Amino acid sequence: MNFALYKEMLAIRPVRRLLVVGMVARIPHSAAGVLLTLHIVLTLGEGYAAAGAAAAVMTIGIAVGAPWRGRRVDTVGLRKALIPSVVSETVIWSIVPHVPYEWLLPLVFVGGLFTLPIFSVVRQSLGVLVDGEQRRSAFALDSIATEIVFMIGPAVGAIVATSGFAAVGLTAVGVSVSAAGLFLMWFNPPTRSDKASTPQETLEQAAADLAAAEAAVVASAPSHVQEAASEMASSRSRASAMRGRVARNFSWFTVAVAALFAVAAGSGMVLSGSDVSIVGLLQRGGNQNQIGIVFFFWCASSVVGGLIYGAMKRPISPMLLLLGMAALTIPMGFAHDTWTLAFLSLLPGLLCAPVLSASSEKVADLVDEERRGEAMGWYGSALTAGVALGSPLAGVFIDAVGPSAGFAAVGVAGVVLCAAGLALMSLRRRTARV
Repeated sequence: MNFALYKEMLAIRPVRRLLVVGMVARIPHSAAGVLLTLHIVLTLGEGYAAAGAAAAVMTIGIAVGAPWRGRRVDTVGLRKALIPSVVSETVIWSIVPHVPYEWLLPLVFVGGLFTLPIFSVVRQSLGVLVDGEQRRSAFALDSIATEIVFMIGPAVGAIVATSGFAAVGLTAVGVSVSAAGLFLMWFNPPTRSDKASTPQETLEQAAADLAAAEAAVVASAPSHVQEAASEMASSRSRASAMRGRVARNFSWFTVAVAALFAVAAGSGMVLSGSDVSIVGLLQRGGNQNQIGIVFFFWCASSVVGGLIYGAMKRPISPMLLLLGMAALTIPMGFAHDTWTLAFLSLLPGLLCAPVLSASSEKVADLVDEERRGEAMGWYGSALTAGVALGSPLAGVFIDAVGPSAGFAAVGVAGVVLCAAGLALMSLRRRTARV
């Protein structure tokens, strides 16, 4: 392990500033989940399944919007791409606390659709600013910063909601996120490096040269041959252009990248399901004001895990990290009070930041820079799709059986996903050898 890498990272001013901005911008959203859950359960009088459904609708909106937002960053630049988020965050979250549950669902979907893409922007920019071993440490630092945020945000959200100020808290979330977006637009971190020619540009230039050579050959032929060749070339060029456009748009989406998206989805499912189950267990015991204690232990453990992973010289398979985190989540259901739950959260928490750091690092390594924003957007979609599945899955089991069943449901689902993924990867390796 080389802990000096962290000192090197923090000595780079743009990296240091980006990490701080990313951490501050995430605090409001980290409180939004607990605020929304407790607003639906305590203020609107709905169950945890309803709260989980609302979280799912919001994260589906995020999943739908993330690739588009990432592509907009690639094509028009960061500042123009963030304008819809800056406007919508304040408007949507100022309305959400004052409508019935039926109207809340479409509003949080739109809010998710235009949410500030802070996760993908920070990871994309870090991928530009650093590379090699430094990239692993930078992503680990970002994951650690995220965990520090989740020590602060949910605890504050729980205190605000249980004090009867959920509406004020949700409105403050929107205003704060919009302010963070404006600051990010002012800072404008790089999302592309200055390169003379990318591999994609080289391929496009080669294709253009080949087309020019074909045109020169046809031009030297007799006129009737030129006419026939022109008609054939016209239809052929349209078909080739269509195939080439599709191939260029998704050339980055390989089997390895798809596996990382599955890891992201599994991580989101386990984390969001655990989140709802923690709130459910403590609320059922009348200890909802102690949510911050559990989140502190859970996230502090993740910070330690992230520090260790970021200093390692060799990466660990994200699939194996997720398998361990999912399996260790199941025993959290055996907790009978706040402190037992806090201590049981230490082991799965230890693997949380490494899972997210390892999978983000691999996506940045596998996808070329000119499509990395879109790839990070799809990665974020996979993560939020998992969140969308985990919240209602845990909520249904909490309402039907109890909070302990919520931990078991998402933990077992994560283990099954990883087991299937590892089996498919093993089968693919054996097939490739044959």
